Amino acid sequence: MQFTEHFDVVVVGAGHAGCEAAMAAARMGLKTALYTLNVDLIAQMSCNPAVGGIAKGHLVREVDALGGIMGEITDAVGIQFRLLNTSRGPAVWSPRAQCDKQAYRLKMREVLESEPNLKIKQAEVADLIVEKASGDRLQASGLVTNSYAEEVAFPEARSPKPEAVRICRGIRLRDGRTVGASAIIITTGTFLNGLIHCGEQQYPAGRSGEPAAVLLGESLKQLGLRGCRLKTGTPPRLDGRTIDWSHFQLQPGDTDPTPFSFRTKRVAHHDSQVPCYIAWTTPETQRIIRANVHRSPMYSGQIQSIGPRYCPSIEDKIVKFPDKTTHQLFLEPEGLNTHEIYVNGMSTSLPVEVQLAILKSIPGLETAEMLRPGYAIEYDSIDPTELERTLETKKIAGLFLAGQINGTSGYEEAACQGLMAGVNAALKVKNEPPLILDRTEAYTAILIDDLISKGTNEPYRMFTSRAEFRLHLRIDNADRRLTPHGRRIGLIPDPAWADFLAKQQRLEAMKQLLEKTKLTSAMLEKLASAEVLTPCHPERSEAEPNEVEGPCVSALHKNDGSNGQQLKANDLASALGQTCAQLLKRPEVTIENLIPALRELDPRFFVREEIRANPCESVAALSSEVRNELKSVETEIKYEGYLLQQQRAIDRLKKAEQRAIPDWFDYHSVSGLSREVQETLLKIRPRTLAHASRIPGVTPAAVSLVHVYIEIQAKRRQQAAVL
Repeated sequence: MQFTEHFDVVVVGAGHAGCEAAMAAARMGLKTALYTLNVDLIAQMSCNPAVGGIAKGHLVREVDALGGIMGEITDAVGIQFRLLNTSRGPAVWSPRAQCDKQAYRLKMREVLESEPNLKIKQAEVADLIVEKASGDRLQASGLVTNSYAEEVAFPEARSPKPEAVRICRGIRLRDGRTVGASAIIITTGTFLNGLIHCGEQQYPAGRSGEPAAVLLGESLKQLGLRGCRLKTGTPPRLDGRTIDWSHFQLQPGDTDPTPFSFRTKRVAHHDSQVPCYIAWTTPETQRIIRANVHRSPMYSGQIQSIGPRYCPSIEDKIVKFPDKTTHQLFLEPEGLNTHEIYVNGMSTSLPVEVQLAILKSIPGLETAEMLRPGYAIEYDSIDPTELERTLETKKIAGLFLAGQINGTSGYEEAACQGLMAGVNAALKVKNEPPLILDRTEAYTAILIDDLISKGTNEPYRMFTSRAEFRLHLRIDNADRRLTPHGRRIGLIPDPAWADFLAKQQRLEAMKQLLEKTKLTSAMLEKLASAEVLTPCHPERSEAEPNEVEGPCVSALHKNDGSNGQQLKANDLASALGQTCAQLLKRPEVTIENLIPALRELDPRFFVREEIRANPCESVAALSSEVRNELKSVETEIKYEGYLLQQQRAIDRLKKAEQRAIPDWFDYHSVSGLSREVQETLLKIRPRTLAHASRIPGVTPAAVSLVHVYIEIQAKRRQQAAVL
């Protein structure tokens, strides 16, 4: 058919997934178009204007390591940075930043518009143009590896793909124009048939004040993709000028912030961070909610879809935890040039007058004025088991899905999916092999693998506990794990690649230095007498935000890593003749203790730093860049035994991953598989035995049967080919 315009890749939706997808495809050299309902709201932070958090910070680091843009933009517009979970092991350390809401979307638009291969379009996408695919066209699209003739020759082992698959050729806009593309990526967030609830009131919307994508939602339903209905919510926003801040506990940021991007030397607002504040509900709050919970759409029956379990509404907290009389809230600014305050922890869909009563029951908020009420929103999503690992749909070639449409929650989960969808769409157009990450090398891969293997009946949120090998998947080594992939596909430019290689050389040299240098009496005496600065993180853990130190409380003291005292000479006597690495393996010793010696042994490692007059401005008298590199080396040495143990387990898992299940494999012919397991395997179509073993309901015995029958069916095919 004739198209009004034609692009290599078309991205529908300009949220966090859409921006990453469009930028990735464009940077890979493809002519790309990004369609949105409103170009002024690109990358709008619909809920909390914050990036990162527990495990979510890992995802942002991985997006950055692959060549994505979320981390760099956060570093440019973040107004408070904190490294969370520092009281725990390095596997679960995670960065978080409060962002300037308006500045984030403006910076994102600036970055997108600077890419010459990307065109931003304001229009409503009403329909997808899909054609039925013949065998020849499937072969040309690269969807099937075997020829169509071979599939016909062996009907007993035929995959359902030739009969079921269609090809997406483009999009149709509401004004009648048609746009052709070799790949389409849908990233519509909460806009698909979105329905907002606030008390007894409900109305169609994608976000408050914005129209829902009804036409596209109906179009996707007609394509036969399994869908479900999900829910999320947002809290009220307040006018900060009407709040009595004296009632709340201060929650400052880190004095020397850790950037999100490996390419950022120092965050833009490092010296002008704004504080957040901690508030608490009262028994009166609980009474008001209990008296009005029947008016909440969640409990009146007005909403029947499932919301995020790990981000419950305030009424959910009161109902499900009746023994808890108070709940923590966080008052967080939405930007430097606005007085708007986000009430984190008070997501609600109660009527507006009830929301006002709740706020007035909290000391310090008695006179607070509400700028925007909280609300819940229901929206359509697609069952993620409909997807391949590339995030392309199984039934429709050339159609990719990313973000909340796949059943996830959060900006970070959306961004990593958008990046992977954009990369794989571009690679498909180029007829190059896809980028498929293994769950042993990235949280991004864990998220995708969980979605396509298990599906989800609630908005999926990433946690560090979802990773089998989380000590390997740290924030400090995300670049080492993933930047080579980003370089291979063309997302890492020459300067960034050169910096990456230089950093790896520095880390390896420092590690070898620690392993080879033996401690002398003079060195031990210097270490014992040195005053050591330790990291100043006002909030040690997101899980325990009430345990807050004042700024720089721990900025300058003598440290042994456990009780804040310097290392004693007699404690170090037994270390004489040992290497620095052996000393560092002691639990009471940290890399900060060794800095006086390391400065003399390798002064070049520290030449990037600037020691400031005020020690509170620099942790351990180091820039965050140097400090974080040292901590990375410390982790590799201190946890070497655990890392080697996990590496052996990873190697075993990879062997299982290498046993592929062919496209032509016929599950119906496997004697001993229950009908339920057969239906599950046919629905998911696992690509390897290890993938099959992670599907709920598929037992180890079933996996063993599939393993045996792969060999049996392969021999039958060989015999048939000879005949």
